[in-house]
Parts: sequence; structure tokens; C-alpha cells
Amino acid sequence: MSDNFVYTTTLDPRAKPLIDELIYEYDSRYGNYFNEGGAAVELNRYPPEAFAPPHGNFLLLIRDGETIGGGAFKHYDDHTAEFKRIWTRSDLRRQGLARKILVELETQAARQGYSRIYLTTGFRQPEAVGLYLNYGYTALFDLDVDPEIYKSLPFEKDIAHLVPTAVAAQPTEPELRRLSARA
Repeated sequence: MSDNFVYTTTLDPRAKPLIDELIYEYDSRYGNYFNEGGAAVELNRYPPEAFAPPHGNFLLLIRDGETIGGGAFKHYDDHTAEFKRIWTRSDLRRQGLARKILVELETQAARQGYSRIYLTTGFRQPEAVGLYLNYGYTALFDLDVDPEIYKSLPFEKDIAHLVPTAVAAQPTEPELRRLSARA
């Protein structure tokens, strides 16, 4: 059993299981609560380009050729990536896959220059709330209030410690030429 991350686009045929199960799960939990078209409308709210480099990214977690999870991020502001669509296959939950996806997304967001993560989850997703709270995210809402009054539950996390300092420390092309000329 081997798990691999694949960076791709929302249009990749391997993303279809993720998107189909997200639609099913969101519709099961919320129905038309947020909009008339249900989850399909929400999932199509952003074009594929929103989750493409250099400002975003989309990844799938693949095990033995099957998509078992995934997630994405898009530009929120110059320092902040917004995580979207973090998902693991329902029959494989409670195995640490969502945490694995979070870690990979955070690392990739830092590689792309982001120092903060922002995300929202729905009020009928207590598993997601628990995951984010247990993994260092700060709730931007009152945890002691019925979450249904908020509808969307926002979180944030500082990832500045992950931003590669090696990139800033690398010599520029002219500096490299000067250094090699001295040698």
C-alpha cells in the first residue's frame, strides 16, 4: 500500500471521485441549505484556474491507483492561501489521511510564498472542526455558541515557520558569477 500526492487540476479525471463524493456528502448534510443548486453549484463556483499555480494548487492523494483524498488552495490575499475541498474517502476516514493532506497543503502553500492559511468549514461538519482545532488552527468564531448561527466556520493558521528561508538566502545570478570568478 503506497500513498502518493499528485499535483494536478480539478479537470483531471482522477479528481472525479473526490468531487462526486464531496457533492454527495455536502448534499446529504446540507441539502439546499446554502443555495438552490446544492453542492454542485458551490463546487463549481471557482474556475479551475483558481486552484492552479502560481497562486493556488490542487492535489490528490492516490493509493494503488485510486483517489482516496485531496484538497486545494487558492489565493486569498498576498500572504494568505485559502484551503478548499479537503476530503478523504468516507470508507478510509479515521486513519490520519486528512491530517496528511493538511500537512502537504500547508507545505506547498509555504513553498508558493504564503505565510498564513485561511479556511472555512460548514456548521454540520464537526469532524472537520475537530481536525482543524487539533492541528493548530484558530477558530475565528465563538466555539461556545451553536455553530448553526454562523453557517460557515472560519479558521486560520500561521505557517510563516514553513516558508523556505533558503530561497531568500540563495545568491542571485550575478552573485554566483562573481563567486565562481573568484574560485
